[in-house]
Amino acid sequence: MREVFQWDHYRSITERLGRVAGKQDRQRRLARERYERRQVREAERHHRARKTAQWASAAVVLLLLAGIVTFTIVHLASNAKASGKPSASASTGLSTSPSATPSPTPTGPVTSCTYTPSPPASRNVGQPPAKPDLKASYQATIKTNRGDIVINLMNSKAPCTVNSFVYLASKKFFSNTQCHRLTISRIFVLQCGDPTGSGTGGPGYKFNDENLTGATYPAATVAMANSGPNTNGSQFFLVYKDTSLAPSYTPFGTIVAGLSVIAKVAKAGTDNGTDGHPKEKVVIESVTIKKT
Repeated sequence: MREVFQWDHYRSITERLGRVAGKQDRQRRLARERYERRQVREAERHHRARKTAQWASAAVVLLLLAGIVTFTIVHLASNAKASGKPSASASTGLSTSPSATPSPTPTGPVTSCTYTPSPPASRNVGQPPAKPDLKASYQATIKTNRGDIVINLMNSKAPCTVNSFVYLASKKFFSNTQCHRLTISRIFVLQCGDPTGSGTGGPGYKFNDENLTGATYPAATVAMANSGPNTNGSQFFLVYKDTSLAPSYTPFGTIVAGLSVIAKVAKAGTDNGTDGHPKEKVVIESVTIKKT
């Protein structure tokens, strides 16, 4: 009986010890699982914190870049305004109201013309002679891929402008150039005379306005485009329909044949609403001058 009792007692103790050990194992397992879950949550928290910091840094960099760009644009615009010169990106264009007071048209007879250097030249052909031929009568024929346009030049009213146009034509400045601008609303013109086709090109010189007193722009008028008073170069426009403009653009010719050529181009429209490149591309193949 004593041996049975001792065995039962030993087994009871062993079972209790087993239960205690099992309980401790479970506790250790649970503790380990809690620890692992905390580690995962901590890692996720650190990951989110790093992402937030990265996004915040990127936002700060973008704000700084935007500030630098804005400052640069404002600074350049201020400098351009202060210098009184158009910026490099400014196009020679037209406005229904003048950007500044037009210079007065000379009242006395013109004996010489002043052509002031204004680089860069889209095509380097030099400068016209200072003395225009005041007794000459000129007729220009603009040969384009759409047809010929014939213009009687107003030498008696705009001698320095005509002198420049005749000179550039003789140097083939206009040959193989594209008429880069067409307007079909409010202002009805086809603009040409820039070898670069960008609207910013010129001959490398500029000269003063002429024939502005009482200037109007009915259909068939040919006048100089500019970027402000006394900034004439090589760009000119052909009016295909009566247009109201401020008297800020030197009229120097009248279309006597080929107006329908421009009208057909205008009817086809532009690539940018009412003011853009002609959909039907117009290329000046040559400009010839006949002295009459």
